[in-house]
Amino acid sequence: MRAAVVRTFGGPEAVEVVDVDVPEPAARQVRIRVAAAALNPVDAGVRAGAFGGAGKQIGFGWDVAGTVDATGVAAAWSVGDEVVALDYGMVQPLGTHAEYVVVDTDAVAKAPATVDAVHAATLPLNALTAVQALDLLELTPGQSLLVTGAAGAVGGFAVQLAARRGVAVTALAREDDEELVRSLGAAHFTSGAVGTGSVDAVLDAAILGEAALEWVRDGGAYVGVIPQAAPASVRGVRTGAVEVSADGARLAELAGLVDEGVLTLRVAETYALEDAAKAHARLAEGGVRGRLVLVP
Repeated sequence: MRAAVVRTFGGPEAVEVVDVDVPEPAARQVRIRVAAAALNPVDAGVRAGAFGGAGKQIGFGWDVAGTVDATGVAAAWSVGDEVVALDYGMVQPLGTHAEYVVVDTDAVAKAPATVDAVHAATLPLNALTAVQALDLLELTPGQSLLVTGAAGAVGGFAVQLAARRGVAVTALAREDDEELVRSLGAAHFTSGAVGTGSVDAVLDAAILGEAALEWVRDGGAYVGVIPQAAPASVRGVRTGAVEVSADGARLAELAGLVDEGVLTLRVAETYALEDAAKAHARLAEGGVRGRLVLVP
């Protein structure tokens, strides 16, 4: 099969599409024939060597939408099931940017019924990150939350999920994204100025760090999206960062919210798997709204 990998760290030109053996599922695993797989900023980090693995072949891709093609023992899924999954891991020989991928059965969920595979492929990593970050914040209805990077993939899901929980969301984004983030459920919008100590919590999808921490009230909460990179606590503010984990049951709930119209899946552009390097180059240019998606 064909798969996108990196063997020498660098820019988009370091991405290679190579021939590899089709992986086989072990017990409690399934093999998915990939219909679509999203490209995320973490893939750019992998390509640049941010997570190590020098001298190894490293695969790209965490998100997948496709069809179960083979199962191991006690896999709980059947050949032909249309599914989505999070293939967690930064330094492994193969990811989801391939024609086939093997994942653990408990990382898999039934695909949303109301969208195509290209859109479904944008759900797992970013929506799970958003919902797990919100869980860490432990907000209750009526409390206030500032989401930085609110027009991005994680930020957009966070706005929608928090608003659904009855949280009053302020979206921090560029001026020309105001209409978008308000459509996602933000009650308030800012493109810059935020009052010190003015919100109960911050979900820092834009990775602003200490600057965003200043906006949290004394005793509030801050959650970032880079594991082990949260700023130190000040003024009694609880700080932390989400490290996303595969969770098929939670992913199934999120897929259900897509079908209910609660979550919006945004696709910027699609690329053939063979053009994976072009997709990386487009991501590096910045300004993408929605995800770039590879289609084998």
